[in-house]
Amino acid sequence: MNDGNKIPQFGTGVYQVPEGKETLDVVENALKLGIRHIDTAHAYQNERSVGQAVKKSGIPRDEIWITTKL
Repeated sequence: MNDGNKIPQFGTGVYQVPEGKETLDVVENALKLGIRHIDTAHAYQNERSVGQAVKKSGIPRDEIWITTKL
């Protein structure tokens, strides 16, 4: 990006993944596999679980790119 940040080339999305355990599992597994880009949106209603999985992972937040939409 023009400010020096880099978006990871590969990521995973959580569209149609239900809030709760399902989203936690998807994001936790993606992060364990080395994926550092998570795509979500307010309309998916699972942003809370994405945040919980990121926090639980122990990976520094500045190493994970989260794309979200209103």
